[in-house]
Order: sequence, then structure tokens, then C-alpha cells
Amino acid sequence: MNSIDKLTELFRKFPGIGPRQAQRFVHFLLSRNAEYTNELVRTLENLKREISQCSDCQKFFPARDSSEALCSICSDDTRDNTLLLVVHSDIDLESIEKSGSYKGKYFVLGGVLPILEKEPERRIRVKALDDLLGRNKDIKEIILAMNANADGENTSDFIKERYKGSPVTFSILGRGLSTGAEIEYADPETLKFALKNRTEK
Repeated sequence: MNSIDKLTELFRKFPGIGPRQAQRFVHFLLSRNAEYTNELVRTLENLKREISQCSDCQKFFPARDSSEALCSICSDDTRDNTLLLVVHSDIDLESIEKSGSYKGKYFVLGGVLPILEKEPERRIRVKALDDLLGRNKDIKEIILAMNANADGENTSDFIKERYKGSPVTFSILGRGLSTGAEIEYADPETLKFALKNRTEK
């Protein structure tokens, strides 16, 4: 496999990228000068070195040094430790945080559970969530902020069932989000409404 085909295959693994888009990316890079491509290579190489994963919420964040374990949200003492909002991705977390309507803590699952999934640990960070809930006894409410589609609903049901009998209560976002909607594309007002009108799960 030559370099063009190999890079095309790598781009095809990006979310939402099809074969033609992947090819366009490769030909765009071929049309750039060496300075551009060298900068891109350096940035990709630095990505893993400069970005850490928060030991609590699991989001990726730019760390000042390798010993920094918590992101700015999890290390903020002014946040409400009794609320835990569970989201699918870092992008969903950022969208909700930008709305300014939520002041609790987060947990990023890193995926969703398709219906009939036999190995949930391969799809979502359920063990890390177990660990967080085991360490943080202050949590009183878990807000399940999943996308309003079948996989999102299945993921919410799985989490609720997993912690059935625990002292925490569960809620879901109010239907300011229409069925089939994805959180990352929701505007701030819609997210504020959804958070304000969340319902018990």
C-alpha cells in the first residue's frame, strides 16, 4: 500500500469521514508546502505528550506537567460535588460547559452502548465510572446526558440498571433535545432548557 492509500485509510477512520472526503484530505496535504506539513506532523507528535486524561472525569486536557492528574473542572472546589453529569464524549462536555447552565462535575463515557452489546467494557469506561462512584460518596444525583437516540437510551438504561439500589438518584435531560438530536450540535439555549427540565430516570 502506498502512502496516499495508507493515509486515506487512516482518515477514513475519523468519525463521519467517508472515502471521498478522506481522499480530499490527502490531496489537500499534497498541495501544501513543506512548512505546513512539517507543522502538522510536529503538532500530531506533541498531541500525546502535551495532553493528559483526567483521572476523575476522563476528559482530555492540556496538562502543565505529567504529574497533573485532574482537569480544571475536577480540581475546582467551587463546583457542586453532589451532581455528576454523564456524557458520551469530550465534545458533549464542552458543549454543556459553554452553555454556562451547569456547575457540577462530569464523567465522559467515551462511547455509547448499541442495543444487544455483549461487552459493555469495550465500548464505555464503565470500570472508571465504578471507581469514581466508589471514591466520591458526595454524589447524590447522576444526570444521564446521552444523545436522544436508541443507543443513547440504551446506554442510559444500562447505567441506571448497573447502579440500581445505590443511594444516588438518576435524571435525564429534559426534552429540549429532540429525538435523534446530538448534544454537540445543540445551541446553548436548548442545553439550558434541557438541563433545567431534566426528569428522573
